[in-house]
Amino acid sequence: MVPPRILSTPEADRVIGALAAAHGPLMFHQSGGCCDGSAPMCYPLGEFRVGGQDVLLGHVAAAGQGGGVPVWIGAAQFAYWQHTQVTIDVVPGRGAGFSLEGPLGVRFIVRSRVFDDAEAAALEAAGPPPRGE
Repeated sequence: MVPPRILSTPEADRVIGALAAAHGPLMFHQSGGCCDGSAPMCYPLGEFRVGGQDVLLGHVAAAGQGGGVPVWIGAAQFAYWQHTQVTIDVVPGRGAGFSLEGPLGVRFIVRSRVFDDAEAAALEAAGPPPRGE
């Protein structure tokens, strides 16, 4: 069985649900740049344009979005994180302000764990994750 590359905590799911109710369909992107760029940024779906250098980690919290909220990561960041399962969580505080959750007094963060050997083998056998266009 191929493990998911991306998960979200119940607390993050609640915030994602509230943001989706206010803003409609959502997406996440993690670029690894400056200004909290290593934190997952939440945008209205399609507001951040993904390209060929972006990797789709998977989807989190359905929040009224059939298949869930897509989570993208820049290819350079993916090179560092490809061996880990990433979990989006939420903590009190403010991030850089580009992400939708800022006015709520919380910010999204990532937690991670390294895939075990069996999980890594399953991911390798499944092939690379999709990229943006």
